[in-house]
Amino acid sequence: MDILFLLRKDFTDPIRDQAGEKYYCPDCAFLEGILSYFPELRSQLDIRYIGFSRPRKEITGLVGDAHQGCPNLIIDPSHHNCACSKDFFRYGERLHTTDTRLMAEYLSEVYGIPKAHF
Repeated sequence: MDILFLLRKDFTDPIRDQAGEKYYCPDCAFLEGILSYFPELRSQLDIRYIGFSRPRKEITGLVGDAHQGCPNLIIDPSHHNCACSKDFFRYGERLHTTDTRLMAEYLSEVYGIPKAHF
């Protein structure tokens, strides 16, 4: 099963401010929109919500320290032959991306949802 890591929607960033301001990730919100439009994806993907703080061990354990950004889609090995997989990063035997446009393309190709009109 493909794994989609998304940041929780109300995180703080102590490096940006010391007041405890709450933030959300615009790229994660974009993907939440796709999941809202096509709720069937929620049962087809392993969606994991994680905190903002680094290191993000949930991700680094799968794809290494260099690619722990969010959102992060790690594709199931059975989907490695899809047309857009050539554009994914490789870490060992895993393919993954943090590019939301590539994620949208992938979700259309593999799960049959309509294509994004960028």
